[in-house]
Amino acid sequence: MNMPATCAPRTPWSDAHLASTFGMLQSQWLTRPGALTAGLRTLGELGLTVLREYADTLNEDEAWMIQAQPKDPVWVREIFMSIDGTACVTARSFTPLEASHQCWQGIRGLVTRPLADMLYHNSAIKRSPFWVCALDRHQPLYQTVQLTYKHDQSSKTSKEPLLARCSTFWYQNKPLLVAECFLPQFWSIAAQETRT
Repeated sequence: MNMPATCAPRTPWSDAHLASTFGMLQSQWLTRPGALTAGLRTLGELGLTVLREYADTLNEDEAWMIQAQPKDPVWVREIFMSIDGTACVTARSFTPLEASHQCWQGIRGLVTRPLADMLYHNSAIKRSPFWVCALDRHQPLYQTVQLTYKHDQSSKTSKEPLLARCSTFWYQNKPLLVAECFLPQFWSIAAQETRT
């Protein structure tokens, strides 16, 4: 299966090679290949909390990511992951609503299992390059981060930038976008592991 040509990233997203402007540790995690959950498990006990799963219409800021049109119907899954009880990563994933009943129907039955459980066991699934950014408040993923803060009392808002990455998985010519934001408290945990 050929993966559709990738779109040029739109503000605030940039090509992954610009991840280095955020710092060496940040670049390492923003461009880490494979399942992010596997990397997080090397830092401590991983927990996953589902915030919301629902049908919605595409935001203009996200439509380009899956080569679709604003207002197209999508299925959305929003979660956060914690390490040893500290919320560290917020994720927002979506696929066309029709695909959520067909080739990507697995997204509806994950419950508290990570998305990685359905993405890395099928060689026909292809992944686009990463895009990276410091989120602004207009991004839907930024709103998901705010939900994390409301849900998890241990999470603390910070003036530090919210660094995020996203990529699109393609299967049977249908896209599934996965966007992940590293919460500010993640970096101290990751840095401590780097020093040991």
